[in-house]
Amino acid sequence: EQEEKERELQEEESGEELEDVKDSEGIFAKSFQWPVQQLASRRRVVEELVGQLIQVYQELSSGTSFPVLQPPIGVDSTYEGWSPCVDDAIYRLLVPLKPGLGHAFYMEERILEERPKRSFWIRVRGKCTCRREEPVPCFFHHLQERRRRRRRSHQLGILCTSSYLDVQKTVSWFQNFVRSVWGVRPKMRRYDLKMLPSTRSCKLQLTDILGRTFVIDLIFGLQQGDSDIFLCSCSREATLTTNLTSPIGVDMAEVKLFWHITRQVPHGSWHLKGLHICTQILSGTSFSASALKMVVMHLLITTPLLGWCSRDFVLLEDIMQYLRCCLENKHLSHFFIGNESIPEEISLPPGYEMAEPLNLFHGLTQDPAAYTKALSEFEVY
Repeated sequence: EQEEKERELQEEESGEELEDVKDSEGIFAKSFQWPVQQLASRRRVVEELVGQLIQVYQELSSGTSFPVLQPPIGVDSTYEGWSPCVDDAIYRLLVPLKPGLGHAFYMEERILEERPKRSFWIRVRGKCTCRREEPVPCFFHHLQERRRRRRRSHQLGILCTSSYLDVQKTVSWFQNFVRSVWGVRPKMRRYDLKMLPSTRSCKLQLTDILGRTFVIDLIFGLQQGDSDIFLCSCSREATLTTNLTSPIGVDMAEVKLFWHITRQVPHGSWHLKGLHICTQILSGTSFSASALKMVVMHLLITTPLLGWCSRDFVLLEDIMQYLRCCLENKHLSHFFIGNESIPEEISLPPGYEMAEPLNLFHGLTQDPAAYTKALSEFEVY
């Protein structure tokens, strides 16, 4: 009888503790706005507006040497299912570029001495479009088409510097295009357009009739082969400022990873909510949302997916503890470089998995003041 009473008492205490944990989770979670529905509704509007812009561009640029814009791809936190900022969320879309008529893009990898980091320059060259079954040569070879070639070379000069694609020229050119065509479709006329200052992406601030505003950030990219990696006009990891440099962007690969995980985790998964909450906790500190995202991606691969559910509130602590270990060791590995545990659904260029791991906290080893500040901020929060 005594043993049975002790067992009943333990069950009651366990039940009370579980209820306390659930209550704590509910109170804490409610203090952070979960933006999924709001983001999904706004994403549909953004996709429709940008889709119309691309369609108008394709109609006007058909048959020219200007780059061909491919259907946009939603990337970053708003398309991964979370966002560190709800009301101020930026809807970022990647617009892949393909060469225009009679031209080709060639990627040249370079390592600059002042910053030993991989970068790519995009050379634009004329391309023969002759068909063997057709007797008439293409404009690249036909003597009578030299004038047309000069005109198309002038068009490329708007976008290039010394035969290399210039990021700032390309962005400025597209900004002018957007200004000139905004309002040609009924959907566009519902929003007032303001072009925000930006030299490496096209940022559009739109305001509806109720005075609500949101920002669309269009970045341009060239796909590396058939992989999920793009050479982008703008990247979170970009440190080079030259207009001719295209940093490596992994935005599409990150989106695909979160989609892949979301399809496998149980209902009520906290992997996105945990990321959202942690970014809000550390908002305004030295820890960027992209760094926290890397932490969560590493945990998603190393932690059983069944553990990512709402009753395991301790997973928030797991995220912070992982970040603490990375901070103390001054080492946070890039998820897509030198990682042999990438899911098969993610397509990477050859050599990525076997490459030397890239340390995103490398700067802390060279800047003691920054390291001390990061430690202090982490302890406070």
